[in-house]
Amino acid sequence: MYTGSTFSVQLVLAALWALLIALFAVPSIIYVAHLKNLFDAPNNRSVHKIPTPRLGGVAVLAGFLSALTIFAPLANGVQYLLAGCLLLFFVGLKDDLVTVSVAKKFVGQLLATGVVMLMADVRITSFQGILGIGTLPIGLSYGLTFVAIVGITNAINLIDGLDGLAGSIVLIISGTLGYYFYRYGGNASSNYAFVAACLMGGMLGFLRYNFCKATIFMGDTGSLVCGFIISVLAIQFIELGNTPSQPLGNASPAVVLGILFVPLFDTCRVFLLRMLAGKSPFAPDKNHIHHRVLALGFSQMATVLLLGTLNIAVIALVTNFAYLGSLPLIGGLVAFGIVLSALLGVGQSLVARRQVTVA
Repeated sequence: MYTGSTFSVQLVLAALWALLIALFAVPSIIYVAHLKNLFDAPNNRSVHKIPTPRLGGVAVLAGFLSALTIFAPLANGVQYLLAGCLLLFFVGLKDDLVTVSVAKKFVGQLLATGVVMLMADVRITSFQGILGIGTLPIGLSYGLTFVAIVGITNAINLIDGLDGLAGSIVLIISGTLGYYFYRYGGNASSNYAFVAACLMGGMLGFLRYNFCKATIFMGDTGSLVCGFIISVLAIQFIELGNTPSQPLGNASPAVVLGILFVPLFDTCRVFLLRMLAGKSPFAPDKNHIHHRVLALGFSQMATVLLLGTLNIAVIALVTNFAYLGSLPLIGGLVAFGIVLSALLGVGQSLVARRQVTVA
């Protein structure tokens, strides 16, 4: 395991490697996409107006995997994380090329989750005092971990609706989690700082071509894999709360909800709205938070910057008020989510009235 300045240098080199690989891979992927007509065609839910190559996740994964295998210690379950990433990569690749049913995607996520849970023992082992609950029974631990991994993976997938949005959110989340692994991971978890750094490098290289106006999209190839990586980082972050050296006390479960606020809020909100309307929670629509902000008159870039700033602000709040404990933080996040959802609803009503008036 690297220590001291060597650790820092290796982290920077890993991130730079991933950045350069992604940066130079994307133009070749765009060329092949044009050659083979591999485009994401606009539809009634799309924000983009012209066919745009997808498969940008191939470049992110190429940078991430190569940097991680070259620079990082593959202990503490990281090698099984790579195996799970490869599983989801092929699921996402097939979906980007020929479309895959929700059921088949779920099977892929089930297999990837099983690899990290059963082979690497990556799981949520304790509620850390929430509602007086400490160590979880093994069955509940596995069940909760499965829900967390699949839920976070799909939350990142669903937020991928604007140029640069999913990439920016992934960058913010992985940077925050990576900082804590770097500072407080110790021998048990510090190599997950490499996971975060390699993901950040690959994503930065991709964002060079994906930020408004995008010449390539991440596709399910990227969003599923990135969501999976983020979910494993989040679970390992929660487990950091069981160590005495980190500054968040037993509030790490609530803090991680704040770190993931924008994608989790968006997913919970749209699922709830769809079910209240008598629809399947998986039925696609234009009710995502980015759709609602766009409808208020913001540009794509302004929407991405606004949602990124919102996520950073929530991260700053939960990390600075971690001393309050998990329950007050969770209560505050839920209350804020309800207020934000109400504001989005009011905005939607105002936009609808304006359209009626104009008509």
